[in-house]
Amino acid sequence: MIEKFEVQEEGRMRLMYGAYISQIMRSSSSVLLMCPLPQNINLASMMTLISDHIRDKLKELYSHTSRHYHTLNHIEALLALLSTHREKFHDPEAIEAAIWFHDAIYNVHAQGNCNEVQSAQLAGSMLSGLVDATRLKGIQVMIEATATHTVPDELPSSEVVADAAMFLDMDLSVLGAEEEAFDEYEGAVRKEYGHVDEQGWREGRAAVLRRFLDRKWIYHSDIFRGLLEEKARVNLRRSLDRFGGSVP
Repeated sequence: MIEKFEVQEEGRMRLMYGAYISQIMRSSSSVLLMCPLPQNINLASMMTLISDHIRDKLKELYSHTSRHYHTLNHIEALLALLSTHREKFHDPEAIEAAIWFHDAIYNVHAQGNCNEVQSAQLAGSMLSGLVDATRLKGIQVMIEATATHTVPDELPSSEVVADAAMFLDMDLSVLGAEEEAFDEYEGAVRKEYGHVDEQGWREGRAAVLRRFLDRKWIYHSDIFRGLLEEKARVNLRRSLDRFGGSVP
């Protein structure tokens, strides 16, 4: 009976977290009021590496009309997740900086990892003198890692590796959202690639979905594997099936 209860409770927590991710996605600044964040967390006080000037400049970038998913809403959603899991990070202020900069440059016509490299370079230029070189390098490497969502080898310590894993998992948390919210996410990304014809979109998107499904684990951390891995694979297979791709 105890084992049965534990299985049921684990399933209930996964459903609740999927709903939580979905709620975050659908909100803008109100997400910070709606989500069940720890009572003692003040998001404004967390922004120790991001001055008002830097934040205002980044808000301008995330507010461009060409963006539909990679907007300020996405940044606020990740900041809310950072608040929820803050005690799990060794350097939450560095993660907060990586969140703010990771999609700062977002050109849908760019090739390869150009967006991520340029976003990391922007972080380097704007945070130079405010963050020590080793810490800044870690932030930049994490930003560049969002191109593939694999934990890079060149991080300076096991603590930064663990933080990077959680950061990348948070960025992919939308994959484990409820079905409706996941579909809204895919629709928003499709709008960002509105210049691509339908066949090209289907082929390109299907390739992305397959790459994630082919991984042993979509998520790197035990926390997100337990909460979102199963739902994310359901969402990705369902999406791939819509595109007529073979489901592994």
